[in-house]
Formats: sequence, structure tokens, C-alpha cells
Amino acid sequence: MSNRLFQGIIHQMRDVVDRTIGVIDETGAVISCSDLSRIGEIRTNNLVGIFSSSTSVASEGYLYQSFGTHMHPEYAVFVEGEDATAQSYIGVLGVSLSSIKQFYDEKYDRSNFIKNIILDNILPGDIYLKARELHFNNESSRVVLLIRLVDKNDVSVFDVIQNLFPDKTKDFVINISESDIALVKEIKSDVEGKDLEKLARSISDALSSEFYTHALVGIGTPVVGVKDLARSFKEAQVALEVGKVFDTERNIVSYEHLGIARLIYQLPTTLCEMFLKEIFKVGSIETLDQETLFTIQRFFENNLNVSETSRKLFVHRNTLVYRLEKIKKLTGLDLREFDDAIVFKVALMVKKYLDANPVKY
Repeated sequence: MSNRLFQGIIHQMRDVVDRTIGVIDETGAVISCSDLSRIGEIRTNNLVGIFSSSTSVASEGYLYQSFGTHMHPEYAVFVEGEDATAQSYIGVLGVSLSSIKQFYDEKYDRSNFIKNIILDNILPGDIYLKARELHFNNESSRVVLLIRLVDKNDVSVFDVIQNLFPDKTKDFVINISESDIALVKEIKSDVEGKDLEKLARSISDALSSEFYTHALVGIGTPVVGVKDLARSFKEAQVALEVGKVFDTERNIVSYEHLGIARLIYQLPTTLCEMFLKEIFKVGSIETLDQETLFTIQRFFENNLNVSETSRKLFVHRNTLVYRLEKIKKLTGLDLREFDDAIVFKVALMVKKYLDANPVKY
């Protein structure tokens, strides 16, 4: 909050209020006053009482009224005297300065500005003007990480994440919903994906050790400036949703590493259903039991190598060949052929996507 703003208001009221009036901060320092010679004085008497009370407090010939956020008042206005007139003055000044502070915070609060950008609550043409007002470096690279708490969100979780990134001029921690917290992090222009994943891992580990809270972290792509932060935020959202469908065992998901899953996620469901009908015979994909699907998964993991897959599955090579022939009869696709294997892999992912019915952003 600008001390000059308070001083401007106090200066304007000086001719109306025939008393010494001013503002102190939490340390008791006079930061603005109608008597300029008093600016810089320290008033330590009864500070706890002044800042903990919701009403005016008398102290050493002055009335004090704290104001600021409801949970944590940051300033107190004071008026000379303890009579009824001083009581009237302190009431009016308290309401006025509190309202002015709230307006100032809403207008100039950087976190609120960033939140409006990532949630698309600000017109693109206004972004550059506001960024200039707030002295944002528009050449800096930033990335959005979306932290989703699987368990109930404790207010202190937000505080822990803020403590991990204390530089509020560069990094912004923003509450999105009861379960989602966004981190807008300033990064180096040459940062690598593995570094971002390491950062996400440190957040997840911190929450796990502090609160035994399981957290998923989606990572958007780095952007330059503030205008494209909304895109990075949406990418982080998509990363979490796609990861929930295709990478259920991973709690760190990067948009850049989604691969073909990202493409499938963006397809209309009607097109996906049409694809499955064209690739498989009617009902054939549903006839594959869990053992067969497990065999297929291991076959893909071992790069379509029959000998290696049979060894990992602890079955005879001929048993695996028999299973692959069975799959070929059911689906018309020979998984030993590279092209058929690709089609089958994509088809399984499409089926999984349709079954999950994820939320799209």
C-alpha cells in the first residue's frame, strides 16, 4: 500500500478535521500525518490492543481504529482527543481509508491481475496497459503449474506453497478452487522440461511430507510475457485431465509430454466412436479379457518382441504366439505387424478415453 496515497487523503482532510490525524503501520510507525513533523514517530503503546480490536481504542490522548484485511489489519488511523467529536472523526476516517485501501488493492494487486489473466477475466487489450501500470517485465518467461489436491484442501496447504516461493514480485500462488492451486513461476528462458518436472516433484513431496496430502501437478508450456499465461494454465488443466485418463499412476504430468494422448483428448467423441467401429468388428474389443489386455500391454512395452515378452510373462513362446493369433482372429489386427500394432495401440487409448468421459477445458 502506498504511504503517499494515505498522505494525500490525510492532507485533503486536514482543513476539514480540526485535530491532528494520521496513520500508523503494524510497527507503530507514523506513515502519514496532518502534522508533517510527526511522520516517522514510533508509537508502541498498546499496539496489540489497537490491532486486535474491531472498535476504536484510546491511548495517550488519541483514538485509534485499525483497518485492512478482516483477518489481519495492517494499519490504524488515529485522531487527537478521546471525546465524542474524536469518536465521530475516527469512525468516518476508518471507513474512508479502509475503502480506499480496498480499491487500491483491487486495482494494483499483482496476484489479482495474474488470476484475471489465467481465468480469461480481462480483455486482451487491457493486459498490456495493466502490466505497464504494475511494472511487469513483459520479456520474462513464465510457466503455470496447476496443483490439484486429491484430498480436502486445507487452507494451510496454500500457505506452504506460498512459503516455497516467497518472492511475490516474480512468483504468484493463486487459489482457483477448493482443490486447485495455480503457481505462476518466473523461469529462465532456457529451462528444460526435466527441470520443471523436478520443480513439480518438489512441491508434491513437500505437501506429502507436511500434510500427507496426495497432490497431482499439471505443467503447462513456458510462455514469454503475461498475455499467454491463460494458454499455459489451460495446458496445465488439460495435462491433469489427460493424465487422469492415460497415465493414472503418474502424479506429475507435463503438457509437452502427452504425445498422442493429447491428440485423442482433443477429438470429438463421435469421431472416436466412428474410428472404433471402423477398426474393430462389432463388439470385438469388448471380448478382450483382462489377461489378454495385460498380454497386449506387455507386448507393447517390450517393443513387439515375442521372445522377450514371453520371458517377462513367464510363458512359453508358443503360448504367446497362440494368444496373438487369438487376438488377430477377434480383431483382425496382427500385433506382430508394426502398422497393425500402432492402430491397435491408438484404438485402445481411444476406448479408454471414451470410457473415462473426462472434463474438457
